[in-house]
Amino acid sequence: MSAWLGAAIFFTASVAPAVFAVLPSTTVAGALIGRMLSALFIAGLAIGLGAALVERSWRRWAGFVMAGACAIDQFSIGRRIHQLQALPETDAGRMAFGRLHALSVAFFGIAMIAALAIVIAAWRSYGQYSR
Repeated sequence: MSAWLGAAIFFTASVAPAVFAVLPSTTVAGALIGRMLSALFIAGLAIGLGAALVERSWRRWAGFVMAGACAIDQFSIGRRIHQLQALPETDAGRMAFGRLHALSVAFFGIAMIAALAIVIAAWRSYGQYSR
């Protein structure tokens, strides 16, 4: 869980901005970011489900929230974004890209907050048992 959260934070704070700054085309940068996000979403789905199956407290629901947010981002929003990226940039359908991107960012944020809640709760409970 901590490794996924660290990867998600590193990706949003460093990797994505660097890719868009370095690559000459936003189309190429977007395609690369989409491929990387896919791996993060699939891993988040698996880790969130794993946490939901193992936990016995409210953290179980946080695991389901994380997994659900990643699944929606990967299989619904991400798929529609990918379809829009195939359209020419002058196409009116590309207008929906901004809304879908904002929705994707929101769901990714929800998954990250759920993961952070699980990590903090696990850290706090570990401290109680290690004394």
